[in-house]
Amino acid sequence: MSSAHRPAPRTERLARARSWLGPVLVAVLAGALRFRHLGRPRDLIFDETYYAKDAWSMLRLGYEGVWPDRRTADPQLLAHPRTVSLSDTGAFVAHPPAGKWVIALGEWTFGLDPFGWRFMTAALGTLSVLMLCRIGRRLFRSTLLGCLAGALMAVDGLHLVMSRTALLDLVVMFFVLAAFGCLLIDRDHARARLSAALPTGPDGRARPDAGIAGRAGTGPRPWRIAAGVCLGLAAATKWNGLYVLVLFAVLTLLWDVGARRTAGAAAPYRTVLRKDLGPSVLSLLPVAAVTYLATWTGWFRSTDGYGRHWADGRGGTWSWIPAPLRSLWHYESAVYAFNVGLHTPHSYQSNPWSWLVLGRPVLFHYRSPRSGQDGCRTAADCSQTVLALGTPLLWWTACCALVYLLYRWALRRDWRAGAILCAVAAGYLPWFLYQDRTIFSFYAVVLVPYLCLAVAMALGALATGPPDATPARRLRGTVAAGVPVLLIVWNFIWFFPLYTGQTIPYTAWQSRMWLATWI
Repeated sequence: MSSAHRPAPRTERLARARSWLGPVLVAVLAGALRFRHLGRPRDLIFDETYYAKDAWSMLRLGYEGVWPDRRTADPQLLAHPRTVSLSDTGAFVAHPPAGKWVIALGEWTFGLDPFGWRFMTAALGTLSVLMLCRIGRRLFRSTLLGCLAGALMAVDGLHLVMSRTALLDLVVMFFVLAAFGCLLIDRDHARARLSAALPTGPDGRARPDAGIAGRAGTGPRPWRIAAGVCLGLAAATKWNGLYVLVLFAVLTLLWDVGARRTAGAAAPYRTVLRKDLGPSVLSLLPVAAVTYLATWTGWFRSTDGYGRHWADGRGGTWSWIPAPLRSLWHYESAVYAFNVGLHTPHSYQSNPWSWLVLGRPVLFHYRSPRSGQDGCRTAADCSQTVLALGTPLLWWTACCALVYLLYRWALRRDWRAGAILCAVAAGYLPWFLYQDRTIFSFYAVVLVPYLCLAVAMALGALATGPPDATPARRLRGTVAAGVPVLLIVWNFIWFFPLYTGQTIPYTAWQSRMWLATWI
């Protein structure tokens, strides 16, 4: 770019400031919603009874110990957390340790109470909104659409509930989203380096060149390594992160193919196999594997972690592998058998076919206040719930937006639509392999950022219209796009008491049960 057309430094600084101001304001709003009365309800809701305790155990022992029976320990833990006995005997647990280490950071800072064990999920939920604003800005080249995507996630009920609950799925969502953002930055940087290697035409633009496109490198790719770390942490929180790792690796290779083709490579797939496959695999899969193993450091250093010394003194074909790694492999194979064989019926389990339409949300907490409390004359007058339900109008709009993105990707070859659809597929489709297993709809929180990106992209297209649209057409499109946003915000406000455990009249609770399957 010539100096005559280069933006002035002051203009660049103002543009950069504006690009951060909007996302920060949206994140502040999200944080206010997530941290307000974070310690309420003062109870171990749903599976917090496992993860809050495991996190505290890891702070004390480095691994998950054995707690007393939950029916007797939970009330005592809330009343006198220091007096509940924790055995140093290793406990068999169903998930890797990374997410519990994240929860433990909040307990280390604020103590073993509801605010402490929920602090880090609230913090990651808030940061994820900021990240989504910036990711949307990079994806759509529009600060407005990026902020719209972030604002939609800020007012999604499932994301809010999971941000205010010490479960693992919000942590998986955060690391997957961070990896998605890292890969987007890597894509831009790699294409910029490839473009810089190409000759320029009379207009100053890079000109495709088959020779250069076939042999030019893209330089170091630290953002791809960062994505490998994030994906390793996602898999080390829950194993569904492994499916994301595989599909994201394929996605970034397809981006490399597109970059080589644009640069003029005669055989872009062959060029990527020769020039980019090795660096891609080395910066994602091995980095993720090392990161995964690193999260087990506390277990490796322990003497009483579950199965820690299983392989000690055992011979056999694999005896050349260090005993701690063989012990971990044996432990993890038992965990896998447990997870795929989990068929215990649960009243709130659901089939993944129903997740996107919110067929069966999960009730995390329910209490009928005693007579005279919170303005209730009798226990039957009021209810207090925490319902893991996405904002209905947002999710139903997202279903339509995904259809639009399929059109954009399949018929218009829009790489942005393909990226969003790949992320949705990575977090959603693997669950169809386990339809007979006991699974829950709140696992779909991993999808929320990409559903919001899909809605933002569809509404952006509706607002702007075709390139030759008249000002009147754009005005009508803007109004048409604004109406769903206002309805989604209203819908969130309407269901807000059910997301945050507020005490409301029983009739008000009934009026919010829009589908019979929500009860």
